[in-house]
Amino acid sequence: MLNKYISKASKTGKNNAMKAFLVMGALFLVSQMLFSNFAMGQGYEPHDHSGSGDWSIAVWFGVLELPFLFLCMYFAFVTANAMKGGVFGQGMMLMSWGFLVMGVGHLNMQAEHFFDFNLFYVLLGETAGKVAWFVALVATWSLSGLGFYRIYKAATNG
Repeated sequence: MLNKYISKASKTGKNNAMKAFLVMGALFLVSQMLFSNFAMGQGYEPHDHSGSGDWSIAVWFGVLELPFLFLCMYFAFVTANAMKGGVFGQGMMLMSWGFLVMGVGHLNMQAEHFFDFNLFYVLLGETAGKVAWFVALVATWSLSGLGFYRIYKAATNG
């Protein structure tokens, strides 16, 4: 349904696609606020894999995720710099910053998973750390989405 709405907006030349993006984002934020107490109450038990010999495929995905994520971040920034500005370069730079915020978040998740260490909680306390985590998630999605939107607008001469 959203694809139909976006394609109709691009055909009419109106800026309705951005409005749809903002409405979807607002609906997501409202739903997260309504269910945040439920989500935070689920609890999370970190796993200690130091010497247990229990290296399942999920653990390997967690370990291998970070090098590939940082490699992708490197190439995102290199590509954005090679574009030397312009609309495509600006969009790619926004996406790169979104990937960087995501990389820091994933590094923090792995540190909590393996070592029971959450940098956000240490620096900000548990409540403010949870808020900072949520803000980081929104920043990642917003930067990436805005970068893709700028590239889309440049590609369609909008």
